[in-house]
Amino acid sequence: MLNFSSDYTNGAHPDVLRHLVATNDEVLTTYGSDLYTASAAEKIRRTCGAPAAEIYFLSGGTQTNLTVIAGLLGACAGVIAADTGHIALHEAGAIEYTGHKVLTLPHSQGKLTAEAVEATIGAFYADSNYPHMPYPGMVYLSHPTEYGTLYSKAELEAIAAVCRCYAIPLFLDGARLGYGLASRETDLTLQDIAELCDVFYIGGTKVGALCGEAVVFPRGNSPRHFFTIIKQHGALLAKGRLVGVQFDALFTDDLYLRISRHAIDIAEKLKVILHEKGYRFFMETPTNQQFVILENAHYTALAKKVAVSYWEPYDAHHTVVRFATSWSTTEADLDALRGLL
Repeated sequence: MLNFSSDYTNGAHPDVLRHLVATNDEVLTTYGSDLYTASAAEKIRRTCGAPAAEIYFLSGGTQTNLTVIAGLLGACAGVIAADTGHIALHEAGAIEYTGHKVLTLPHSQGKLTAEAVEATIGAFYADSNYPHMPYPGMVYLSHPTEYGTLYSKAELEAIAAVCRCYAIPLFLDGARLGYGLASRETDLTLQDIAELCDVFYIGGTKVGALCGEAVVFPRGNSPRHFFTIIKQHGALLAKGRLVGVQFDALFTDDLYLRISRHAIDIAEKLKVILHEKGYRFFMETPTNQQFVILENAHYTALAKKVAVSYWEPYDAHHTVVRFATSWSTTEADLDALRGLL
């Protein structure tokens, strides 16, 4: 069975696993106070060009999103997101569970626009009934988006300007950030993200780690008691070394970007194969997720030998599916897929 269903079906990258094994017998302090977690944080600060950044290591993506949003939003606030955003669709209402509404806007290829965000906030305050409504207290973006698309530097600058105008934080979900940074079509660097966003995270789970995400407050601007808020939301590991050691490996010798580039190189070759075989793209992206339209009967037959992700119905007779590559996808996987298709 070939697997192109997701980018977190495998365990850890071998270099990450080796670092975990090599440090396994060391007696280390708990809850992320160990020397490897400190080393990882310092490496991330240097890579981001943000020497004052505060770095926190959390257990997973959903826990990170709900903890950051709950920690930064006031009691009556909501968070603006694309209607395709992960927090809106695939996190089991976790944000609403913390008492904060997700305020969804129509997407443009998975993205929000600065114009839409500004119009929404302006319309909110123009409504005389706004004291009865959850106010827009944050903007949430995913980069790459759920559709594998990317924000340009100009687009991110424009959204950041709107957020600063209204004095609300800009939060970037970077669960797949490595694949965005490694894309051949991006003009956005990690340093740009650190400059423009108020908080973002560097995804480990989908980019070579067993688990874990690194939350970055680039200007040392984390909310008060954020460590305690992490624990309150179940996102703090007692053996914090588990995440710290992995990120220490990922940010040694440029491993995070190297393995991300591999996934992008494989995805570009995957696109060639899909075109060769006559597949129709729903969305051809510059990252590791590719979306094609399959006739339903063909999808049923293909699913017996290739695992892909169901995405959405296209019409009564066709379905959109996602092929995803990762740091662990091999040339042999592509050869096998070409032969099968």
